[in-house]
Amino acid sequence: MKTFPFLHLALFALTFLSTLIAGAFFQKGVNIFNEPLRILEGLPFSLTLMAILLSHELSHYFASKKHHTKATLPYFIPAPSLIGTFGAFIKMKSPIVTRKALIDIGAAGPIAGFFLSVIAVIVGLRYSSVVHVAEAESILSLGDSLLFSLLSRLVMGVPPPSHEVLLHPVAFAGWIGLFVTSLNLIPIGQLDGGHIAYAFLGERHKFISVILVGTLLLLGFLSWEGWAFWGAVMIVLGLKHPPVIQWEVPLDRTRKIIGGLALIIFILTFIPSPFRILE
Repeated sequence: MKTFPFLHLALFALTFLSTLIAGAFFQKGVNIFNEPLRILEGLPFSLTLMAILLSHELSHYFASKKHHTKATLPYFIPAPSLIGTFGAFIKMKSPIVTRKALIDIGAAGPIAGFFLSVIAVIVGLRYSSVVHVAEAESILSLGDSLLFSLLSRLVMGVPPPSHEVLLHPVAFAGWIGLFVTSLNLIPIGQLDGGHIAYAFLGERHKFISVILVGTLLLLGFLSWEGWAFWGAVMIVLGLKHPPVIQWEVPLDRTRKIIGGLALIIFILTFIPSPFRILE
């Protein structure tokens, strides 16, 4: 007998609320403590980000169902942070049988979230503006991935010297979606990228994980401290990937293409320095 998913729905509702509050704070002049109803101005950011996260996790979930792998519904994580959440995850409750299934389950989430994020970025950039750095209300600037930089130039052109693009909340949610995609596609441990890498490399995947964790720790000193934290999290969670039951079942051409697509998406969305302080 299936139980009603009270916890999943409660976490989803709380995360929607926390991202709604975060989105409202992005709006100039909004103080929800004095004007509570203006919290609704956070809807563009909240709905966009929640849609991206939900598509990512549900794609994992349905891919798991397709391959008869038991998985939980998504757990959303509300948080009093800049974006109102620490993301979402599903938990596998049975082993993954074949490498084909590993590719499908690992790649489904990032690919779905990636396409929604690209749409959000394109739509949001059309409503964004270019401001002089001296006019910016925040000294925090977002780094650009190869893809985001390309999309920004195609939609808005190249900003003049000493100017920055002030992102519309929908574009900011899309930026976060692309960043989360790149984080998940790092081929370490049991991240989505780790699943895909293990399907191709087998036990050699652990060696790659060790090298990449060392790279993240180094990047933490050279570009952004958060990479060192992410590397430490990977060490705590473990670098070894559990084996699939039927390793001998080969990867077909479709799965190899999906794996290559995931690698291309990772390259296009990775940001060496995601956050920087404006001088």
